[in-house]
Amino acid sequence: MNVCLPEWRIIMNKKVKIISDSTCDLSKELVERYDIDILPLHILLGDKEYEDGVITPDEIFAWSDDNKTTPKTSAPAITEAVELMRPYVEEGRELVCFSISESMSTSGNVMRLAAGELDADELVTVIDSANLSTGIGLLVIEAAIMADKGCNASEIKARMEELKPYVRASFVVDTLTYLYRGGRCSAVAAMAGSVLKLHPRIVVENGAMDAAKKYRGKLSSVIMSYTKDMEEQLKNARPDRVFITHSGCDRQIVDNVREYLESLGIFDEILETRAGGVISSHCGPGTLGVLFIAG
Repeated sequence: MNVCLPEWRIIMNKKVKIISDSTCDLSKELVERYDIDILPLHILLGDKEYEDGVITPDEIFAWSDDNKTTPKTSAPAITEAVELMRPYVEEGRELVCFSISESMSTSGNVMRLAAGELDADELVTVIDSANLSTGIGLLVIEAAIMADKGCNASEIKARMEELKPYVRASFVVDTLTYLYRGGRCSAVAAMAGSVLKLHPRIVVENGAMDAAKKYRGKLSSVIMSYTKDMEEQLKNARPDRVFITHSGCDRQIVDNVREYLESLGIFDEILETRAGGVISSHCGPGTLGVLFIAG
């Protein structure tokens, strides 16, 4: 699966185009490096609507705190998906499109409906990542690498389905307020977490979020404990890359996590990304995750 077609065959067969919705949280540099197109979800701040990526997470947090509520988020419009896909469909290229877990958004269904509007069901493959943030991004990059090597959509989809169960996506939140406002934890849990200074580890499994271990104390020490608790998993991870993805953490905290990961001597790349507006709207500031693919 690592080598699919020689370069001249790729040109003749037109490289598969990789598209992801904006919840993959890949940086501009990574999107450009791997030739990925992004379909943005929407963020609603009261009566104002923004595309993900247009408004910053810090602006979202300020609005949310001022209004004591969490922004609503929504899937892309079908028209937006159609316009993004149209040029590639007209070229006769296959498209592989990734969505956030379909238990969390209908963006994947929007992509399928757009393919139908373009009469391109045979060209468009939609993959439910069963994940979020750079848990999606890990798959998207793998797909882009395969596309660059000339793999077709069927080969890419098969490989992604193999990899999905091995994606390890988790994060620690600084505050439960945003998860509570978004209906993802109870008022009692949010209040108890605040009083006891609890920071739960949220794990994504089978397309859903679940609380695992709860840490107590200062966020800086909590995040290092969370990272070190994964040491055995990290030592057995695929060495290609690991993500540090956060919604706005103190620089020293992020640097400490990076230094620890570097000390393991495992990963070819340690990539840092800032969570986008949609993910940040639900997890709040001070959230950090270490995401990778198990070996």
